[in-house]
Amino acid sequence: MNIGNQQVATHPFLKALYRDGYYPDRAVDRGKEILLRLCERIEADRPADLAALYVLTQAATEEFNDLQDDDFDIETVAREEIAEEFRFIARTYGFEDADVEELIGTRDW
Repeated sequence: MNIGNQQVATHPFLKALYRDGYYPDRAVDRGKEILLRLCERIEADRPADLAALYVLTQAATEEFNDLQDDDFDIETVAREEIAEEFRFIARTYGFEDADVEELIGTRDW
């Protein structure tokens, strides 16, 4: 993946889930890929405002919804970790005022 932002490129996405044996690495890998694709979309589309950012993050949230259906139980620990990653991404790309509940507004977990 071609991530231009160095803070994102070196960020250990979903680190707590990798450390927790409850979550299969292959499922966490897929979650990490979702987050990295989101970053690529943000860099490519350069959302002009929070509304445009929310469209991108909520589409990524839909991907997590689908991941949960496959083989990933998104319970409290995973929910918090994923939400924090969305917050990190928003802040890193200059959207400090993003509401985490709006970022993941389409979640069903």
